Amino acid sequence: MPRSIANKKVAVVATDGVEESEFTVPIDALKKAEAIVEVISLKPGKIKAWNHTDWGGEYPVDKTVAEARAADYDALVLPGGVMNPDKLRTDAATVAFVATFLEEGKPIAAICHGPWTLIETGHLKGRHMTSYPSIKSDLINAGVDWSDEEVVVDNGLVTSRKPDDLPAFCAKMIEEIGEGQH
Repeated sequence: MPRSIANKKVAVVATDGVEESEFTVPIDALKKAEAIVEVISLKPGKIKAWNHTDWGGEYPVDKTVAEARAADYDALVLPGGVMNPDKLRTDAATVAFVATFLEEGKPIAAICHGPWTLIETGHLKGRHMTSYPSIKSDLINAGVDWSDEEVVVDNGLVTSRKPDDLPAFCAKMIEEIGEGQH
């Protein structure tokens, strides 16, 4: 029987250019499962999403990376898009925040280009993952066993390829958060 994630605190790390569906659909699924969700970003205020081929909506930020502490969260979500993780992976504070989740075995869910930020942590060697096909080589070069699947779970690390995979991604994300630290 699946474990409840009610009152589990989940950090969703994103910035301008986050793919809208990969941001909103997991957040909605987490809230429906009664998790506490906080949007963590590079700057305070709002972030602007990307909706496939044009700008999408604006969404409020709960905390900046500088204000957030990984110890305060039970799990991490890294939505995709191209612009979003490309900005996040160049921010040392964000990479350090994300690395803590890997080091502590906390559940992480990353979709599309979201794994780019995970690569920068240096903690992916030997992991089994998937992603958007264009970053396959980046993950393989980081030591990942990459496969083209709807969703891959490796010891609390959930990855998917694209918006079409969101139903499977969200289900496994909730399952792994329910299991807790790995």
